[in-house]
Amino acid sequence: MGAPDARDPHKPQDPQTPRDPHDTAGTLRAISDELSDRFYERDDVVRTLVVTLLAGQHSLVLGPPGTAKSEMARELTRRIEGASYWEILLSKFTAPTRMFGPVDVAALTRGEYRQVYDGRATTAHVAFIDEIFKCSAAALNETLGYLNERIYHPENGGAPIRCPLIGAITASNELPSGEDLAAIYDRLLVRIEVGYLSDPSNFAALVRSAVSRPAAPKRTTVELAALRQAVAEGVPAVEVPDVIVDAVCTLRAALRRKELVASDRRWRQSVGLLQASAYLEGRPAVAETDLSVLTHVLWDSPAQRPTVEREVLQLVNPDAKEALDLADTMDELEAQLDAMAGQSREALSEWVIKKAHNKLATAGTRLEKLREEAAGAGRSTAAIDRASGRQRAVRVRVLTEALGMDASMVQSQL
Repeated sequence: MGAPDARDPHKPQDPQTPRDPHDTAGTLRAISDELSDRFYERDDVVRTLVVTLLAGQHSLVLGPPGTAKSEMARELTRRIEGASYWEILLSKFTAPTRMFGPVDVAALTRGEYRQVYDGRATTAHVAFIDEIFKCSAAALNETLGYLNERIYHPENGGAPIRCPLIGAITASNELPSGEDLAAIYDRLLVRIEVGYLSDPSNFAALVRSAVSRPAAPKRTTVELAALRQAVAEGVPAVEVPDVIVDAVCTLRAALRRKELVASDRRWRQSVGLLQASAYLEGRPAVAETDLSVLTHVLWDSPAQRPTVEREVLQLVNPDAKEALDLADTMDELEAQLDAMAGQSREALSEWVIKKAHNKLATAGTRLEKLREEAAGAGRSTAAIDRASGRQRAVRVRVLTEALGMDASMVQSQL
């Protein structure tokens, strides 16, 4: 099969009727809500993936095996009606032709060297690339060109093929280990960490779902033409007020004081994410709450993420910053519990009475109040919900491991 023509990947190739941007945004919010209901403790992850796609950027979902990275990416990307979808699990042996187009054997027998592009990255509107950092040396340059410029250079030379890719979701269990893969990592603007479920009630629901027959989930979809119009026209039309520019400058200075330096390119690209966040909420201009998406942009190593998150939330959502401080208190309690392993029940009970009980109760009450205030003011509750999950998880451990209570009894009280 011959190469597709080199047309603009973001310009729709089929006739379309202009759509109300609020309709598209509402549809995408519905998709986000449905996926958040399906995947426990993934509300912020799902929303961030949608925002990244709207901005025409690529994302990395980073976490251990068994955290629903692949399933979540597939469920989102396959809800785009009319889109060509491509998925691959990379290994160090993956050849570029497997990704971008195998050789047409029938044509080769006639003395013609051609590649078959249908069903490959070359013709995809959305893509899911699993184990992105296992990209082979042979495919590295072509993968970079694909992600950076949406182009592919055919094996037999000639003009590069322009690919219609809107955005790619990538996943990995680990960070890249070599300099050769650093370029790919740098091009993944959004980096999202996922872990195992922390809220005991969510874990219990997950276990129950393995033996129950779930009802058919509601499945909202968005048309490809509507999504492309949002990416090309709707998102860029969102205003970025001067107060937001000032806030970004303040955040950059605060991070630099902590020796966290992002490139000018990354800061510039992040503006599109802020616009996409506002668009998703149906707002004509970026608001301070949209800055929270930058917690997934401005770090290189997971160890830096908490610092970035605190600096961002200090600008955006002071109550969320307090929630993170309370989560730290829960981490300290859990560390103390781990250090007391093997001690007598009497010693553990005394620790609960004198230290753990009051801290757990105070944190739980305060987190409930913070969530109520944030929800009433229309602010994101994602960080508060994560902290509440930590509080519940530590409380369960304290009650079961330190006091010897039955786990099912504890769960019924949550």
